[in-house]
Amino acid sequence: MKVSACTFIRNGQILGYPFIQSIQSILPIVDEFVIAVGQGDDDTLTILQSLNEPKLRLIETTWNETMRAKGYVYGQQKMIAQFACTGDWIFYLEADEVVHENDLPAIKASMQQHWQDEAVEALIFDYLHFYGNANTYLWSPGWYRRAPRIIKASVRSYAPDGLFWLVLDSNKHGRYPRAAHTGATMYHYGWVRSEAQMNLKASKVEKYWNKRNDTVDYAEMDARILREFTGSHPAIVQDWLPTATGIFPTNPDYRPSKKQQRHWWMLKVERWFGLELSKKHYRLIR
Repeated sequence: MKVSACTFIRNGQILGYPFIQSIQSILPIVDEFVIAVGQGDDDTLTILQSLNEPKLRLIETTWNETMRAKGYVYGQQKMIAQFACTGDWIFYLEADEVVHENDLPAIKASMQQHWQDEAVEALIFDYLHFYGNANTYLWSPGWYRRAPRIIKASVRSYAPDGLFWLVLDSNKHGRYPRAAHTGATMYHYGWVRSEAQMNLKASKVEKYWNKRNDTVDYAEMDARILREFTGSHPAIVQDWLPTATGIFPTNPDYRPSKKQQRHWWMLKVERWFGLELSKKHYRLIR
């Protein structure tokens, strides 16, 4: 069994991505790591080259600046990296996602267990979406709680955007992959970066999503969905995380949007009826 990993990155340095920590977090369990590196405005490519890591394979790309279809360029870059993979499994990791070293044995065991099981096409992770600081995460149906990050190379799949896969049973119809659970957690740190970095990111990528992003203000958040994190962060990312104590403080006068209010009521329904209503880009079979 051969395991490939892949990702895409552009301006990772100036946008504050923990992309090096992300890559290094799964290197012990992959045989190669293919990265589509977009031509950007910083030293991301040079930093990756300086690692001198034999498992890395860098593909230099140019992003389509005229493409306005929602998320298409992200999906394109993801697939450039994925199509260059040579493994039996493909582990896609976004540049702000990190795997805990304690979960590596379970992930490897899950890949081994389901490698030749034709019913299983992908493997999913539980998600921790950190917000504002390293002590706070979001718990709401509006933030996906599980997502596939590993898929079989033998599956005919493509990515409409950077987040998820569709599997093609025919040329005209796509569906979410049939998935088993790895028993592992994905640590998502995208919303721990500084507000300045988040706003710079918005200014650089909003055109690829055909929308106008509002200014990021971490204090403007529904405090009812914030939870305190009491576990341990992956060792590889601890030096990157900003120092903080307690749950991130939000604006007490903030009034949740209609969308956030809807998610709050969905959260109540989950509690009342034991449901799980977050978006699922997979079909769980195991």
